[in-house]
Amino acid sequence: MIADPRSWVAFITLALLEIVLGIDNIIFLSILVQRLPARLQHRGRLGGLALAMLTRIVLLFSIVWLTRLVQPWLQLAGRSFSGRDVVLLLGGLFLLAKSVLEIHQTLEGPAPDAGRARPRGQLLAVIVQIGLIDIVFSLDSVFTAVGLVRELPVMVAAIVVAILVMMWVSGSISAFISRYPTIKMLALAFLLLIGVALIAEGLHFEIPKGYLYFAMAFAVAVEMINVRLRRRQDDRQR
Repeated sequence: MIADPRSWVAFITLALLEIVLGIDNIIFLSILVQRLPARLQHRGRLGGLALAMLTRIVLLFSIVWLTRLVQPWLQLAGRSFSGRDVVLLLGGLFLLAKSVLEIHQTLEGPAPDAGRARPRGQLLAVIVQIGLIDIVFSLDSVFTAVGLVRELPVMVAAIVVAILVMMWVSGSISAFISRYPTIKMLALAFLLLIGVALIAEGLHFEIPKGYLYFAMAFAVAVEMINVRLRRRQDDRQR
């Protein structure tokens, strides 16, 4: 397998796809860890991504169970819903509610008793929330892996490499989001968009992800121009 060029092509392709599919995961994680004390943020990022890697690997080894997820579980209003649909719906609703709450707290400021929670309790709460949404984000990741590659070791290796790359860049992304409030609000808007897309997919109204990623990239490009423009204006005023 190691000497097979096709395995290497599949490995590199899958690793790159996993990194792209993990962008929304990193954004969600970066927003959540900002609620932790500075000394625990790095640990929260690594813990969250390690949990994401573990979730994906466990799901890969549960391929038989995953195939059952696409079988109809229930019927409502003449439509059948599989286990995957239910997970996507619940995950989308969770992401939607969390994003709205974060936007509200960003605009209104944290609650008066928000800082009284113990740091370890905050860390555990953040990791639990990351773990819940990891299950949703992992489904697409694992289904992509299963559809692209047949060899289980190649799938696992690609996912491990992708998560390690995410661990490496997550700190920079988190710091960037924290530094610019408008970027943070843009990231929360992205999470709202992803939540709506997950709900739509769960209801069998699939929104092409290429459109979502293009919209995100375009919005980020426009915001980067605004950031640069504000920097120049600040320099001139000095």
